[in-house]
Amino acid sequence: MTPERWILHCDCNSFYASVELLAHPELLNTPVAVCGDPEGRHGIVLAKNEAAKKYHIQTAETIWSARSKCPNLVLLPPHREKYSHYCRVINDIYEKYSDRVEAFSIDESWLDITHTWHLFAADPIALANQIRREVQAVTGLTISVGVSFNKVFAKLGSDYKKPNATTVIRPEDVERIVWPLPVTDLLYVGRSAAQSLARMGIRTIGQLAAADPASLTGALGKLGGELSRYARGEDDAPVRFVGESDPIKSVGNGMTFRRDLAGEADIRTSLAALCDEVASRLRRHGLWAGGVQLTIRDPQFKSITRQKRLPQSSHLASELAAACLELVQANWRPVTKPIRMLTVTALSLTEEPLGIQQSFFEDAPVPDEKRERLEASLDAIRKKYGQQAVGPASTVKNQLGLAGPGAETRKATLTPDKEPENGFEEKVKGPL
Repeated sequence: MTPERWILHCDCNSFYASVELLAHPELLNTPVAVCGDPEGRHGIVLAKNEAAKKYHIQTAETIWSARSKCPNLVLLPPHREKYSHYCRVINDIYEKYSDRVEAFSIDESWLDITHTWHLFAADPIALANQIRREVQAVTGLTISVGVSFNKVFAKLGSDYKKPNATTVIRPEDVERIVWPLPVTDLLYVGRSAAQSLARMGIRTIGQLAAADPASLTGALGKLGGELSRYARGEDDAPVRFVGESDPIKSVGNGMTFRRDLAGEADIRTSLAALCDEVASRLRRHGLWAGGVQLTIRDPQFKSITRQKRLPQSSHLASELAAACLELVQANWRPVTKPIRMLTVTALSLTEEPLGIQQSFFEDAPVPDEKRERLEASLDAIRKKYGQQAVGPASTVKNQLGLAGPGAETRKATLTPDKEPENGFEEKVKGPL
């Protein structure tokens, strides 16, 4: 007989802010926000503590907006190395209790304790509380834990009651606890999906569970069918083993510049730097891209996103940059219109270059072996001497904030600890 599944979702409470407050205990009850660099135009809220949440400060809103709500808001700079350290420490604790620990973000992980809880506690709920106490004793940080029979409801449980709490959702609890909740509380229901569901008259998880799956698939595609199953508690996705990871679906890099880009020369320089980093990461992971996606944001925060297939699979910065420049020239008119932010994402990734479809009417693309050797040499130099040892000549001493030899580089930036549905100014996708 298959044992009943017991899945935990462990979520650190206000992670970035809580880590920063370890060094500032005197601010524990003061409204605090961890923010990007205002001078570098990354002046957004990355995280906030419980005291700041009472002022309805939102992740990814501007510092100006946050301070208009809370004039005495204390701003602290982010320390990425600290967050990585505590992430490792906390996940080491989780791995004591199961060999199935799957990270969902830097501060969230699922644990499958179906076969291990009896080794450590009287019941799975007692083990969840034991893990909460251990994390707090070892790190000084608190976590909230959702306990359920699948990953989706365990995640919902960890969000249900905060901070420092355990919420249990058994099969018999779904109708009482889950179905009255807004549909936006369900994993993977973002702003666009919520709007589509609202047009169908679906605003709660219970309404989603009762909706016709075929109608949902017609309105939302594959996602509609998945959300239908999730709402009914039919998620059966396994928690991955420690060290097991998803195939990489995209690798990208984006930046908000120190000043707006003005003209094609600025755009070429920026694309060269962004594509150089994306291509370097593709090669590091042995991947080729079949296409690129470019997101452009103007000074009024209006964005467009466009995609383009490559003539042949590539992991060369020059070919990615050429494709991205074509997207700018075709979709950003005039090209001199100011640009605040660019994000380049490599798509359709494969572990081997795809075969090229021959044509009767034109020559097939030819791999650039000389450029392959050149960019491989750049990888070797950077591995030995550091990432900034060599780079595109146009980035030398640039004033855009681009990393490059001798450049005035931007400060390290971070994704908000809870990313908003509409994204934020700078986002890095794929392996770091």
